[in-house]
Amino acid sequence: MITTSGARTRTVRAAVVAAAALLLAGTPTPPAARADDPPGVSEDTTAPVEIDPRDPDLRMVQGATLAPAKVLNIKSIVETDDGAERRQDTNSNVTFALQAEVLFGKDSAELSSDALSRISAIAAEIKQQNATNLRVFGFTDDLGTAAHGLVLSKERANAVQRELAKGLGSTVTFQIRGYGEQYPIADNATEDGRKKNRRVEVSFPRTGS
Repeated sequence: MITTSGARTRTVRAAVVAAAALLLAGTPTPPAARADDPPGVSEDTTAPVEIDPRDPDLRMVQGATLAPAKVLNIKSIVETDDGAERRQDTNSNVTFALQAEVLFGKDSAELSSDALSRISAIAAEIKQQNATNLRVFGFTDDLGTAAHGLVLSKERANAVQRELAKGLGSTVTFQIRGYGEQYPIADNATEDGRKKNRRVEVSFPRTGS
């Protein structure tokens, strides 16, 4: 009896194993995961979706037109390590910004010796660009009264304009403005910011060299 029962048990087990093998044989084997796949992700072996370039859904709506082409206005800014001088170039304009500290003494509109060489370099660039219309704008920080800032910024712009005119002659037209504490380019809450705001800007349209 024991022998017969044991034989039946082995027969049932063999049948179960065989059935499992048949089931596994009919189940597709998943693709092997690549080493760089995240956990639980297998390689996708399906082909990419093909796009028909003649598909009407990809065409523009009837009557629609493309926007006119335009050249983007690219801006380039170069600044010295100490921030004393900054040059900004766009497709249409060139702007030089000189900090007041390198041009004048404190609360003064008298040009320093260092200022003359910097202004001379700007004049040389103006000649190279064949510019004839220049803008010279003066700015201050927000310390002191607004009225004093307006006067000082205009006097400083005038001083730079007079020096530029010496090397450029009478063919150049100047626009001179003193804006005082208006149009800051940095935070007046810090000395570093106020230092950047105390400046004279010289700008002109780009006309080519």
